[in-house]
Amino acid sequence: MAGVKPDSFPEGLVQSGNCLSINRGLCRVAAHVVGMRIPIPEETIGMLQCATTLMRNQVNPGDQLDHYRIDEVLAHTTVASIFRGTDLQTQRKVTIKVPHPDVESDPIFSERFQREEEIGRSLDHAGLMKVFSDGAHSRPYIVMEWFDGQLLRNLLNEKKKLPAERAERILLAITDVLDYVENHGVVHRDLRPENVMVNADDHIKLINFGNAAKTGARRVTFANLAQSVGMSEYVSPEELGGKRGDARSDIYALGVMLYEMLTGKTPFQGVEPFDRMGKDPTPPREIDPAISPQLQEVIYLTLERDPRKRYPNAHDLARNLRHLDQVSVTQRPELGACKQQRIQQVRRVLLYTILALLPIAIFLLLLYFAHR
Repeated sequence: MAGVKPDSFPEGLVQSGNCLSINRGLCRVAAHVVGMRIPIPEETIGMLQCATTLMRNQVNPGDQLDHYRIDEVLAHTTVASIFRGTDLQTQRKVTIKVPHPDVESDPIFSERFQREEEIGRSLDHAGLMKVFSDGAHSRPYIVMEWFDGQLLRNLLNEKKKLPAERAERILLAITDVLDYVENHGVVHRDLRPENVMVNADDHIKLINFGNAAKTGARRVTFANLAQSVGMSEYVSPEELGGKRGDARSDIYALGVMLYEMLTGKTPFQGVEPFDRMGKDPTPPREIDPAISPQLQEVIYLTLERDPRKRYPNAHDLARNLRHLDQVSVTQRPELGACKQQRIQQVRRVLLYTILALLPIAIFLLLLYFAHR
C-alpha cells in the first residue's frame, strides 16, 4: 500500500493549537507516528482528517475562537452558523461565519468556503460585508465587519409588502452592489431576501457568497445550483435546467425579489419548481393596481424565461428603475390572457350568483301570485 512521508502529514493534526480544539489523544498518536517516520497510508490520512473534523464541537454563544468571543446567534443555514462576536484584541463587534462540523470534511464545501473568503477579501464596496484577514485560525471560519441591520426576509415577514418607493430604493441599492461585483468577474448565484441585510435607512449589505462563481475560477459543484441551494423560488429557469448561472440569472432573482417586495408574494407561489418553466406569473398590477405599468414592465423584463430577453446586467436594470418614465410598456400576450381569464372569472361568478338567486326569485313570484 502506498504511503506518504511525514513532512506531508496533515499539518492540522500535529499543531498544538488544533490539538486543544480536537482530540488530544489522536494528536499525540499522530505526532508519535510522524516522529517515528512511519509511512502513513493515504486512506488513513483521510480517516484521520474526517475524525478530527467530527470531533470538533458545535460553536455556541460564550465560546471563544482564537481571540474572538461568540456573543449571539444571528442565523443558521444548512451549512453554517452566523454569530455576532467580539474581537477581544480591539473590542470591536464582528460577524463570524462558522461552518457546521459535519460539512467541514466535504472537499467541495471546503473549497467553496475558501472561495467565499477569497472573494470577500478581494472586493471592497460599501454594500458588501468587509472580510477581515488576521492570520491563521484554529478551525475554518470567516470574520466580517458588523452591520447593524436585519435580513430583508425578516423585514418582509414583518411588513408583508413594501411601498413601491421603498422597494425601488432597496433594489437600486442591491443593483449598485451587484454592478460592482459583476465588474469584478463575480456572479452571486444565490440572491434572495435571506442574503440581503438592510438597516433603518435602507442601506444594504449583500452577504453569503458561498455559491458565487468567479470568472476564470475552476467550477466547483457536484451537480448544479438547484441541488446546492435547493429548489428556491429565486433560482432561474436555466439553472433549474442544470445550466450554470451568469449575471442574467442574478437579474432573474432580483425580479423575484422586486415582485415580492411590491406584492407580498413571490411570482410562482405554490407552483412546483419545474412547472414554473412554462408558466407566466400573475401580473403585479392584478395584485396591486397602484404599481405603475412601467414598473410592471421592468419586473417582466427581469423574469423572462429566456435569459437572452432579460436585462444583461445590473447596470441596465438600474438605469430603467431610475428612469421609469422612459420605459416602454409592451403589449404582452400574457397580460391579455390574464385579462380574459379575469373576465371569465367574473362571468362565472355572475352565473353562479344568478343560479343561486333564481329559486328565491321563483319562490317570491309564486308567493306574490298566491296572495292576489
